[in-house]
Amino acid sequence: MKFIFKYLGAFKGYVTLTLSVKIAGALVELAIPYILSHILDNVVPLKSVRRIVFWGAVMIVCALLACLGNIIANRMAAKLARNTTRRIRHTLFDRIMRLSSRQIDRFTIPSLESRLTSDTYQVHHVVGMSMRMGVRAPILLIGGVLITLTLDPVLTLVMLVVLPLIAVTVTFITRKGVPLFKKTQGSVDGMVRIVREDAQGIRVVKALSKVDYERRRYDKANKTLVENEKRASSTMAASNPLVTLFLNVGLVAVIVTGAFRVNGDLSEPGKIIAFIQYFTMISNAMIAVTRIFVNFSKGAASAQRIEEVINTEPDLEVVSEDVYPPVKTDSFISFENVSFSYIGKMDNLSDIDFDIRRGQSLGIIGATGSGKTTLLQLLMRLYDVNRGSVRIDGRDVRTIPHSELNTMFGVVMQNDFIYAGSIRDNIDFGRDLSDEAIRKAAHIAQAAEFIEAYEDGYDHHLNSKGTNLSGGQRQRLLIARALAGQPQILTLDDSSSALDYKTDARLRRAIREEMSDVTTITVAQRVSSVMSCDLILVLDEGRIIGNGTHEELLRSCRVYKEISDSQIGGAFLD
Repeated sequence: MKFIFKYLGAFKGYVTLTLSVKIAGALVELAIPYILSHILDNVVPLKSVRRIVFWGAVMIVCALLACLGNIIANRMAAKLARNTTRRIRHTLFDRIMRLSSRQIDRFTIPSLESRLTSDTYQVHHVVGMSMRMGVRAPILLIGGVLITLTLDPVLTLVMLVVLPLIAVTVTFITRKGVPLFKKTQGSVDGMVRIVREDAQGIRVVKALSKVDYERRRYDKANKTLVENEKRASSTMAASNPLVTLFLNVGLVAVIVTGAFRVNGDLSEPGKIIAFIQYFTMISNAMIAVTRIFVNFSKGAASAQRIEEVINTEPDLEVVSEDVYPPVKTDSFISFENVSFSYIGKMDNLSDIDFDIRRGQSLGIIGATGSGKTTLLQLLMRLYDVNRGSVRIDGRDVRTIPHSELNTMFGVVMQNDFIYAGSIRDNIDFGRDLSDEAIRKAAHIAQAAEFIEAYEDGYDHHLNSKGTNLSGGQRQRLLIARALAGQPQILTLDDSSSALDYKTDARLRRAIREEMSDVTTITVAQRVSSVMSCDLILVLDEGRIIGNGTHEELLRSCRVYKEISDSQIGGAFLD
């Protein structure tokens, strides 16, 4: 839990104030049974109504002060838990956004979502409970024991016999509970993954009549989660009954021993009554401590999962140019004998070697899984190459600061996203672009026609994922977003698959005419999308099996010619 204490340290003053109020309230509460003992043993025998009323009023004042102190402290604890969790959640989100693609693959998206939501909630809960009960309960427990020692040491010793049994029980169960709750959170990850997949693909699920199948798949994950929760809860559920049993045994022993001591004039009835009240207070404190440990088990498991992400060492660090010196070259983008593997067992790309000049266009075509997208990811340094080098303007991408490298690109991914908001906001994407830049990008992307057809134009509201747009409209909007930042390199990864040939041709022509100084890389399944490129790469199983212009590949690459003939009969479309 050092991880949580580190974040609580940012609120030292507020924590101290909260603890002070809580401690004061608990100390006042401890005084109430002692005052009652004084009234019964010392004031009542005097038969003075005025003194009885006075000490009764003191008891009432103490009760009100204790109540008020607890209310104020609880509100302060709730605020402290909110602020602490907010900082943790902010740090976690920031770290997630900075994880490399390889690290995200290792954690998985559903697991990161779960850590950012349910795990931070568990931490919020344990911080709040610790500040509310984690201070009060130990004070009542220790203070109660110390006061009972002054009242009747013999009865206190009888009571103390059961406390070690309780401590051993709670410690043993807590050690068993933390791994079980961590496993439960892993099951939550699995269920989140299924929910996420079904939410994204709900239309496909319904179209293929697979609702029942997906329900069974969810039920299986839900059953696994329930079983893990049952195992964890059953283990932790033993703590309260066992603690209550030990406390009840101790209470019976105290009452029996107290009866004998009063009968033998070794103690007074007022002390016995106060002692029983203190014992009840101590019992409740022990039960509260047990609850704290139960929730501590959940919070500790969640804190470990959060800390694992936050403490992940960053990779893809910027390397000194002393390691990869820049070279003088006429090429703007060059791959030099590049090989790469996602998991280190088999190369996903092998011996990739090509270069293009600034302002030229590169087309990449090939079968599904041939490595087209992987090549783009290496260029943008979402992953690092295993062998070879990727250079932009003579500089190895590993030596270019991320802030500089990222701004070079305008990117449209295969599974890009649109968030709920206006068309203007989606194109601008938080870059504070001018209206002129947004409208120009929309015109080049062939999106202005449908955008300006809306009554509210660029202020038209879009649903999350752009569900109120057609596939072609979404792709054109995403292309407009990529163009609006005036990138040096435009990468279009299968971004025109939903466009008709005529719109696709107009788009390519507009990019050539309006952005002639931009280096364009187009990944496509259609020959018509790449046939006008200055250089076309044909990939197969991670290797280049053909490169050249459209005319050259028709003569030299059998695979490319077969694709071209099957799609357009070898004719040009423009």
